[in-house]
Amino acid sequence: MADKQIHAVTGAFGNSGKYIAQRLLDKGKNVITLTNSLKRVNPFGEKVKAYPFNFDNLEKLTVSLQGVSVLYNTYWVRFNHALFTHSDAVNNSISLFRAAEEAGVERIVHISITNPSEQSHLEYFSGKAKLECALIETGISYAILRPTVLFGKEDILINNIAWALRHLPVFGVFGNGKYRLQPIYVDDLAEIAVTQGEILRDTIIQAIGPETFTYRDLVKEISKIIGVWRPVIPVPPTFGYLAGSIIGKLVNDVFITRQEIEGLMGDLLYVDAPPVGKTKLTEWAEEYADSLGRHYASELSRRRDREKKYKRASIITK
Repeated sequence: MADKQIHAVTGAFGNSGKYIAQRLLDKGKNVITLTNSLKRVNPFGEKVKAYPFNFDNLEKLTVSLQGVSVLYNTYWVRFNHALFTHSDAVNNSISLFRAAEEAGVERIVHISITNPSEQSHLEYFSGKAKLECALIETGISYAILRPTVLFGKEDILINNIAWALRHLPVFGVFGNGKYRLQPIYVDDLAEIAVTQGEILRDTIIQAIGPETFTYRDLVKEISKIIGVWRPVIPVPPTFGYLAGSIIGKLVNDVFITRQEIEGLMGDLLYVDAPPVGKTKLTEWAEEYADSLGRHYASELSRRRDREKKYKRASIITK
């Protein structure tokens, strides 16, 4: 694949897509982005041209991908909402793969999730499994990356755990809290994605970080790092969901969903595989302990307001 061919990144104004785009630019690649946020501040200026997704018009979507050698797909939604649904995300992504096939894209690097399964009753995991199958069926060379939890400047989960520790008198974990997570630094994921964009071998990578935590231990570790002690208590999942719903109403966001709780408690954010990420969450959090969780990170505000760039909820000093 020639260096001057185009590399397309979905959502380059957002979280993981932004890091992938930056690494591609650092390598001298010609980068474009497909986005629903054409009015959002472009952090790359004229270096990255933005095109609309045009999911409802396959011909226009195909035209946007003309000349693209590698497509990096980060497009997805975290939960079902009046503004977006998992089923829409699946259908839109399949349209994207079809357009890539029509446009002659040589390789797709696709961001999935650990433990996807079409038999899962959790739409996040079943939807991701359907997309993996749809991608493989295109016949396009692929790399599928399966991360668990991402952390970094624009992170949601880790930041909001710290936010809750700073603002609530106690922190409730669902059940015994012994289910596991393997967080990966968003720029480590971007590095892996860009490396895979230069290879034509089909592969599936468990994109996990170097540290494994139980959920309970993760909360305690963050509490220790930010210097805020709170009792960490077990709560029934239903009660935890209700408490999360109340918090969500107070911050005008979706704080946690039933499916996210089930996914956590089902140990679906853990795989028995060697880590590929290098950055430790504990070391990263210690570096930014004073600012971690100072501001709530809202998923819905990012999707409702598509003109402002993502606020650095976790990091406000760098």
